[in-house]
Amino acid sequence: MKVNELPQFTALQTAASSFKTDENLHLRNLCSDSSRCSGLVATHSTDNGSRKIIIDYSRQQVSGETMELLFDLADKVGFTDRRNSMREGAKINATEGRSVLHHALRMPKGYDYSINPEGKAILEEVHAVRDKIEAFTSKVRSGEFVGATGKMLKNFVCIGIGGSQLGPEFVLEALRADAAAAEASTGRTLRFLANVDPVDFELCTRDLDPEETLIVVISKTFTTAETMLNARTGKKWILDGLAAKGVTDASEVTSKHVIAVSTAIDKCVAFGISADNIFGFWNWVGGRFSVCSAVGIVPLSLQYSYDVMSSFLDGAHDIDEHFFTAPLRENIPVILGLLGVWNSTFMGYETRALLPYSQALKRFPAHIQQVDMESNGKRVAMDGSPLPFQAGEINFGEPGTNGQHSFYQLMHQGRVVPADFIGFMESQAPVLLDNEPVSNHDELMSNFFAQPDALAYGKTLNDVTQEGVPEELREHKVFAGNRPSSSMLMTKLDAFAIGQLLAIYEHRTAVQGFIWGLNSFDQWGVELGKVLAKQVRAQLSASRKSGAHVQGFNSSTSSLLEAYLAHGK
Repeated sequence: MKVNELPQFTALQTAASSFKTDENLHLRNLCSDSSRCSGLVATHSTDNGSRKIIIDYSRQQVSGETMELLFDLADKVGFTDRRNSMREGAKINATEGRSVLHHALRMPKGYDYSINPEGKAILEEVHAVRDKIEAFTSKVRSGEFVGATGKMLKNFVCIGIGGSQLGPEFVLEALRADAAAAEASTGRTLRFLANVDPVDFELCTRDLDPEETLIVVISKTFTTAETMLNARTGKKWILDGLAAKGVTDASEVTSKHVIAVSTAIDKCVAFGISADNIFGFWNWVGGRFSVCSAVGIVPLSLQYSYDVMSSFLDGAHDIDEHFFTAPLRENIPVILGLLGVWNSTFMGYETRALLPYSQALKRFPAHIQQVDMESNGKRVAMDGSPLPFQAGEINFGEPGTNGQHSFYQLMHQGRVVPADFIGFMESQAPVLLDNEPVSNHDELMSNFFAQPDALAYGKTLNDVTQEGVPEELREHKVFAGNRPSSSMLMTKLDAFAIGQLLAIYEHRTAVQGFIWGLNSFDQWGVELGKVLAKQVRAQLSASRKSGAHVQGFNSSTSSLLEAYLAHGK
């Protein structure tokens, strides 16, 4: 039975209607009920108790009864079975005939993965690659593996797009201010080149020395158009730079300055990359879920060391275990996923914001935007039938407090945008100035605690009247409130916690897909534009090289192409 055919679905529609119309269910009233609020909190602690994650969702437009309906809905759609199938390695990505096992990338050596019939072999393969990454990156970092002129390689240019860039870049930025990671990265530079726009290449490489640069090409098939053009551009930049130093053996230079993360070994070797410097991954790792594979761990270990990245993987594994084993009512990714379904499908909110009160997480919203929108932006169910509701929210976000001076105006007085606030008890770089009432981190966290309440409570016309606001300005200063949010408070942000955060939001996305009954692990929507781009590329080549007329396109596209080609003639 499909989710929309279940009685729980109808009951949730009725409940949503009440939340939309009943003033008694306004958040300013709901939040005054301490018993309700205390029941809408979940916590997760590590085994040694040194770390804690608290998720408070009392400012969501739900009651205990609403949550029970959502948990019942999850039960009736077979959520637990679907989650277990993922864990066990069943081919839940049915349209591509693949398992979904990014959680296997985080399993430690010796982990009992017998729940998967092929678990032992999978884990051996995973750790064979991890061992190879550790060995190679340690040689580069120690100076045992050097460039063609004998100089130490300390600049790393990572060429890839989508999941090959967004995930690793988020982790790179998140670790910059972590003390252990910062010390490990001293004297090193890691940059990501994704856009085929030549300006991106220029900005990425203009201040780097080719003698000290290692290029990491990331492409599963070694055929992605943008990535391979950038790879050829990067290779030429390396060859030209070394030729200027008198090193003209292209094979020697390429083997010393270009490595790959790919499954297409023959194509990598043909490119000039040594087979020893190709790091593989598997078709059960989707691009947007690949940061824990060689896709992320190779460049990030070059920059921060394999030890730091092992802690990151351990953090992700900690949440994997929580997701697969914790009771649903205490399960943080499950709760977040169910709230996403509630806000999107039943309350009708089409957007949501991810608001980390940490500058280090400035690229986290962009990564989760891809994880979520590429996964759940679908129009059909698993069986190919059209979904009777819209799935997938528009995700966006910025670090606080920057976002407060950007789009919070709309959140407070415009559209309703459900939000996740993320904060930390400890700062990565604490500052307390003399004669200041609070530390810089406390100033930041003052906003973290205040904004969810401001969104929930708002300010009534009576409030602004009592404040003495002139009559002509009163309506302008009214805040409707009743804007839902969740608050996640974590102990500190380091490699382990970054892994935890990543896994929480990866699994949240899977939860929503399981409830909606769609495939969160394919991405056919990215294909059509690529196909059409090939036709345009062929036209541009023919027109530039032989003066061929534009043909085969609609009148609008033809007109724009003709204007583009005519420029500079």
